[in-house]
Amino acid sequence: MELLSQHAKKIMEGCKERAREAGLSFQDESLEYIVTNRDMLQLSPKLMIPTLYDYWVQDVEVLKEQGRYELYPGNPYETVINTRPPISYYNDNNPDWLNVMIFYHVLGHIDFFQNNIFFRHTWDYDFTSRALSDKRMIAKLRSEKGRWVDYVIEFSKAVDNLVGYFDVLADLEKPDAKGPEAMLDYYFDVFLQQDGHAITRYVREIELYNTMLHQHEAGADKAFLDSVRSRHPEFESLYDKSRREKKPARGGDVLQFLMDNSPFLHHEENRWMLSVMSMIRSTSLYFQPQIRTKILNEGWASYWHEKLFLEDDRIGGHEVEYAIVNAKVTSMPRVGLNPYALGMRLFDYLEDKAEKGKISYDYDRIGDKNTRRHFDRKTGKGREFIFAVRENSADSMFVSTFIDQDFVDLHRLFVAGKRFNKERMTWQYYVKSRRAEDYREMVADSLYHPPLIKVSADDKGTLVLNHVFEGKPLVREYIEATMMGLEFLWGGRICLYTSEPVPVKTTAEQEEATMKSERPIREIGWKRFLYTMSGRKLSREPVSEM
Repeated sequence: MELLSQHAKKIMEGCKERAREAGLSFQDESLEYIVTNRDMLQLSPKLMIPTLYDYWVQDVEVLKEQGRYELYPGNPYETVINTRPPISYYNDNNPDWLNVMIFYHVLGHIDFFQNNIFFRHTWDYDFTSRALSDKRMIAKLRSEKGRWVDYVIEFSKAVDNLVGYFDVLADLEKPDAKGPEAMLDYYFDVFLQQDGHAITRYVREIELYNTMLHQHEAGADKAFLDSVRSRHPEFESLYDKSRREKKPARGGDVLQFLMDNSPFLHHEENRWMLSVMSMIRSTSLYFQPQIRTKILNEGWASYWHEKLFLEDDRIGGHEVEYAIVNAKVTSMPRVGLNPYALGMRLFDYLEDKAEKGKISYDYDRIGDKNTRRHFDRKTGKGREFIFAVRENSADSMFVSTFIDQDFVDLHRLFVAGKRFNKERMTWQYYVKSRRAEDYREMVADSLYHPPLIKVSADDKGTLVLNHVFEGKPLVREYIEATMMGLEFLWGGRICLYTSEPVPVKTTAEQEEATMKSERPIREIGWKRFLYTMSGRKLSREPVSEM
């Protein structure tokens, strides 16, 4: 892995100028590396963050991906990471003309990261520095605690999708939410007062802060707080805890509930585990918006690499090669889902609709197909509208709001079904539906949607997890191991209420119809079950309906 050459960096800077002229907005600083395919395999398990903490599962993933690469060699073009400055990786065998396309794609991602409101808790966050601090903390703890550090990491990662991401966003709306002044007050007035050397430490830190005031002026608060985080990895989690103690914690963040309320974790000899769990939780929160904006993010980047690349005079003579590469990236599959293709076409479609004034009540009232086709008010608002969509949407909103029948018909989209042909002994795909409602539902089912688990503790000290059923059951094979880890972190009995599918008795007519049909007819019902983990033994029993 090496830094981008000065020749390629000059090309990148030219792309930045053209992107800004087109309306994209991003910070000047960026960091680019040239990597091989082998480097990509090494970085992928670490989420492309070189400074992320080491964990044995990452080594397993590297070995698995290396074996897969030997059988099916691939050639990824780029990866970009949302940090400060943003880091991007480029394959070492990309020619200059291809890098022009890729740079535009990356700049689309960076613009999205730095302007979409679902990323706003990351806008002033240097994740690579935080990850390096966490890595050093984990290395130090491993030298003291041995394999127990990896147990805590594994148990925490089993529920790291159950974090209060939307609670964090809601807190950012409040004026006192993680403001530099509030954090500085906590650091000097609370954090530094916790041991017998408070006066000495306080004076030394005041002198450091005053020095930074002279050096950085307007950015002194941020620079000082960054230094505090690097020297005291536990500072931010303790500050968050102090803020939560002023109001009741919400019950949907399992990791935070454990950190706040577990008697086991608050024993003096176990307090080190809180730092590990806080690291797992903060890492999960950092990457939550990327998981929730895959279609939007990739669609936005693909939209801009196509718009800007075709207007760039540096691509002369490479139009055919570009068309081949672009088709591989943005082709719409007949079966399955390509987020690059779907997102890009949705942005194109919305720009055209807004440009013609079709995103309006008047247009929606028109029933005549021919009138709708020729409707055009020439508003000139198309580009402005898609910038607003980029700023304020996540995938779930994007899909449910903007995939309509006109879009489905325009691109001849459909939902595919699958049935078994007994004569040929093969699976056959067929067009199951061309309705926009069904296509939206298919896309929505593919989106990231972790289970909603409400957590509480009863009077007997049992941790109670209540799965709010939304039509998708938990994966049974993971329940036992997850609850065993939670029992360790809680230090006591764990109960989980969840819903699971159960077969419903079929009538003779339904059985006869099943025999005649190529598609089996099965009736499925749902029943609540109680899982209990105590002494590392799991029990399961049905819950009587109230």
